[in-house]
Amino acid sequence: MNFDVFDHRCMATALKLARKGLNTTHPNPRVGCVLAREGEVVGRGWHKRAGDAHAEVNALADAGDSASGATAYVTLEPCSHSGKTPPCVEALIAAKISRVVCALEDPNPEVSGAGIRRLRQAGIKVQCGLMAAQAGELNAGFLMRMRQGRPWVRIKLAQSMDGHVALANGSSQWISGPAARADVQRWRARADAILTGIGTVLADNPSLNVRPGNDAAGERVRQPLRVIADSRWRTPSDAKLLGLAGKVLIAGLSEQEIPASLAGTVVECLPLPPSGGHVDLERLLKELGERGINEVQVEAGAVFCGALMQHKLVDEVLIYQAPVLLGGDAVSPFATPRLDNMDDRVHLKWIDLQRIGDDLRIRLKPIY
Repeated sequence: MNFDVFDHRCMATALKLARKGLNTTHPNPRVGCVLAREGEVVGRGWHKRAGDAHAEVNALADAGDSASGATAYVTLEPCSHSGKTPPCVEALIAAKISRVVCALEDPNPEVSGAGIRRLRQAGIKVQCGLMAAQAGELNAGFLMRMRQGRPWVRIKLAQSMDGHVALANGSSQWISGPAARADVQRWRARADAILTGIGTVLADNPSLNVRPGNDAAGERVRQPLRVIADSRWRTPSDAKLLGLAGKVLIAGLSEQEIPASLAGTVVECLPLPPSGGHVDLERLLKELGERGINEVQVEAGAVFCGALMQHKLVDEVLIYQAPVLLGGDAVSPFATPRLDNMDDRVHLKWIDLQRIGDDLRIRLKPIY
């Protein structure tokens, strides 16, 4: 379909508005909407948080009577079902919108083209696909959950120029600089869950939270769910992350008895069937998807990250590479079997490369 410069400008604005809900819309997608007529923007809106009005309704309220005859630019297909709020398509029809341009069709089975059909039945012209890639990246987790039933999995790690994440003795604080660590807080704030393994909990006793008072939290009203993969239920009852605000989920093996020290705490224990003697990671991610988790950020050791990569469950790798060398025998980021054939190597696609303080932030997508 042909879209002109003004169409692109309006959709770019809608995407910018959608990003305002980056940390707050869980489990809903991040959506922005712009209303325009006769070459001028007359209304703007975005979805702020689950349960609040959707982007289209907010844009209509902003436009008032000027909405009649306007084009609505929406970053995701307007909803056609009633949930916590009424269907957005009916609000657009009632406002006498003449044209709707959406970046993406909504893969949610409750929508999945129904919104577009309803708009067309009402005589409204509908076009899709404008800036679809940008809209898809903004809602990668929601789209993954709707299409595959699991969250988008992002592994975060800090490494040296020689490719190591810790010294041989396990020491890793701090490889990256303060600017990079502040940037990590922003990525944590947009995640619905932070996932780690019991090895990291026992070795580092991490917090894995969005730091109180950190600007990265923005309007966020909750901490991400902290999830520990702990086959034998070894998480100490006095672990730091158990005493912080927010929910904690520990996933262990159903064949192992949950110790009283954990059963009596406020954390939720999730028994799962084993896979090779360990927590079934694919089953765990499916469970998180069923709970409405869109994005998972993994902050774990080489064994856990290697297992996710081997099972092809990694969608993105977020690397902070510091201008330091850790030397021989230092720890690599992924503990995976040795390869003897170059054809077996894992390829990664560049997503983004930026300098953050003294470090490089590299974003990569595995190609399986």
